[in-house]
Amino acid sequence: MAGTAKKQIVVIGLGMTGLSVVNHLLRKGGDVDIKVIDTRATPPGAEQLPSNVALHAGGWNMDWLLSADQIVASPGIALATPQLQDAAAKGIEIVGDIELFARDVTAPVIGITGSNGKSTVTSLVGEMAKAAGVNVGVGGNIGFAALDMLAYGHELYVLELSSFQLETTSSLDMAAAVFLNLSEDHMDRYGGMDDYRQAKLRIYDQTQLAVWNQDDIQTQAPATTQAESFGFSQGEYTLTRQEGAEWLAAKGEPIMAVTDIALVGRHNVANCLAAMALADAVGIDRAAQCQAMREYCGLPHRCQQVLEHRGVLWVNDSKATNPASTLAALDGLQLPGKLHLLVGGDGKGAEFSSLKPVLAALDVTLYCYGRDGQAFANLVSSPVVVETMQQAMDIAVETAKSGDMVLLSPACASFDQFTNFMVRGDTFTAYAKAITEHNAKETVSE
Repeated sequence: MAGTAKKQIVVIGLGMTGLSVVNHLLRKGGDVDIKVIDTRATPPGAEQLPSNVALHAGGWNMDWLLSADQIVASPGIALATPQLQDAAAKGIEIVGDIELFARDVTAPVIGITGSNGKSTVTSLVGEMAKAAGVNVGVGGNIGFAALDMLAYGHELYVLELSSFQLETTSSLDMAAAVFLNLSEDHMDRYGGMDDYRQAKLRIYDQTQLAVWNQDDIQTQAPATTQAESFGFSQGEYTLTRQEGAEWLAAKGEPIMAVTDIALVGRHNVANCLAAMALADAVGIDRAAQCQAMREYCGLPHRCQQVLEHRGVLWVNDSKATNPASTLAALDGLQLPGKLHLLVGGDGKGAEFSSLKPVLAALDVTLYCYGRDGQAFANLVSSPVVVETMQQAMDIAVETAKSGDMVLLSPACASFDQFTNFMVRGDTFTAYAKAITEHNAKETVSE
């Protein structure tokens, strides 16, 4: 604020990210006055806010906002928000938590973005580093907030970076960065696919090595950037034939058989190729890379088998928050029985017709639920349309037979009925166990 000695910093949005920003600024010290604005009436994390940090909840405080020297906006707050536009028009700097991280980090950083697979690749590279004995911090858009990790002095940081985070990041120097793939997502926030793509491409702006996907040309790095690529048929990291089987290969050298990968699904073969490229860029030992790929089974809520009951598999793929994620889950799926597929939720303005030909090739019953469930109903001839995920599960448990799979892969965000995709997945898992147990007891009593 003009005429005062203290630097006025306003943090927009509390929760895990906002708290990490506040705590980082307090650790740094200096003559600063920190205020927090959250439009939610009861923002998560408010009780953890230090008493010397003022909070305005339930709406905007434009006096605070327009008097700021710097605004730190949480990723969920779009830069197009009118209040932020007013601040930008006054020349007030608007950054995100990753930009603050970029200004203070001294160890090498690997960055991962993409519409799908970024959490898996981030975690896998982290496991590779741990297997090599590296003190690694893994977080960003998953797990730990980037700024919280700075306090631990890691030797390497592996960050999942969303398009939202990249929008407010301009000085993150990275040893290597990958843009895994591009598919329709967040169309409720972006003006179109090109706007979304441009936000993702920002990951290449200041990286020593850009890694891109030969099978998705939209991820290609600028010609001015040192780049390597991965892909099923070409690229520095690709597939080859060895001993009559398909192998991962790096720069012409066969590394390990695809069948040795612990992760399930064709999309995860591509994820392993990308992870190898990133790990090589920071000198992670090849043996450690292979160990991680043989042992790492993936994250919860990502094609996670949570129950087998009377020959029926229940699989939680709640992380599938867009159509491309659901397509990846269905790619190459082979079952002895029927697929009971649960889809729906908050569609985020997406178009779901890409699922139709894939569903046509499967023996599937499609359960459509949630706010945008009706948008899936025309994809199959006899959809089951209900209001909630639990109602769909009640029907599935009565009709599924041995050899069938009940798969939650919603192709939508969860916000219409759940706090986030983790809560949705946990609810699916808990309810599957409860209803199958109840069903078993009823059968015995009969």
